[in-house]
Amino acid sequence: MGILGVVAFIVALLASVMVHEFGHYITAKRYGMRVTEFFLGFGTRIWSTTRGETEFGLKAIPAGGYCKISGMSPREELPDDVKQRAFFRASIPKKLVVLGAGSFLHFVLGILLLFTLFAGVGTSQVLPTVSQVVSCVPKASECAATDPISPAKSVGIQKGDRIIGINGEKKDWKDITPILRGSANKEITLMVIRDAQEIYLPVTLASRVVDGEVRGFLGIINDFGLVRENPISAIGSSISATGSIVQGSLKALIGLPAQIPALIRQTFLGEERTTDGLVGIVGVARASGETVSSGNLTTGEKVATFLLIIASLNIFVGIFNLLPILPLDGGHMAVAMYEGARRSFAQRRGKPDPGPVDVEKLTPITMIVFVALAFLTLLLLFADIFNPINLNL
Repeated sequence: MGILGVVAFIVALLASVMVHEFGHYITAKRYGMRVTEFFLGFGTRIWSTTRGETEFGLKAIPAGGYCKISGMSPREELPDDVKQRAFFRASIPKKLVVLGAGSFLHFVLGILLLFTLFAGVGTSQVLPTVSQVVSCVPKASECAATDPISPAKSVGIQKGDRIIGINGEKKDWKDITPILRGSANKEITLMVIRDAQEIYLPVTLASRVVDGEVRGFLGIINDFGLVRENPISAIGSSISATGSIVQGSLKALIGLPAQIPALIRQTFLGEERTTDGLVGIVGVARASGETVSSGNLTTGEKVATFLLIIASLNIFVGIFNLLPILPLDGGHMAVAMYEGARRSFAQRRGKPDPGPVDVEKLTPITMIVFVALAFLTLLLLFADIFNPINLNL
């Protein structure tokens, strides 16, 4: 496992944590709330410095971070000059903005990473360049002496040729492919760049049956490589990819309870783990390490895969934090919305404001959720260590 990949993942993870906490910090300050601490890590204080009324610093256990806002509970003892700035006294919209800002920045970071991937690094795609000319139209998996010569070889297509169009129109390879598939036993004309010269090659395609469908067969194998998109196109691709990741994350969260029995068997009974199953932070770190150390990927492909991992992780964490259960941000947001609904109901009935919800009374529910999350975290930790997922990179 590549140490560089693991270190890069840890740094990216901690940076994501601080981005999340910064969302809470900057919005709380914007609304005049007091933030007393902003720390990376938990446990013993290693280093800190105070700026204004906030102490910034590092703690010994780099397992996350936190931003301490005064007055999260109405029971908290506060100085007289701070009481009016307490979180619980803020309006419902302000509470929702502060609580949701962390997840919002996870989504922003995820989209920015995806934009960097599409516009800056590129995604692995089939290129229009010929890497190999197939010698025949095979009836089986390999060519036999009786198999007819392939159309590509018969018209002299060569390794290194770049196919830029078909039937008199310049097109991208992704647009050429379906035309080739639908042209079995038909003549087409390829526009090819060879030695900086544009040439036209008429060729009659052969046919092959693939999955019960008759397809045109040219007889070439293309190169693969990273392709960058222009910034405008990359914006659309980033938004589309974010939507796909959100959909996959929601599906994973909905199906999470059903996967726990399988995870227990995989952890303690040695059942093989699949790449579409549950994976924890250690597993993701291992995947990052394997990606960086893989000899089957180019440097660009390693960077692209790493960016996709971190972007996906940020979007998933952003969604997870919005789940309406305490102690997650979404749980506090649900409490705030309940407060607003209760206040509105009281006003309509001419009754006094019932005041903020005492979150501390919900501590038993919070502890149940905390224990459940801790159990799942430990289970994933053991699974990732003793029965890791094999990515076959």
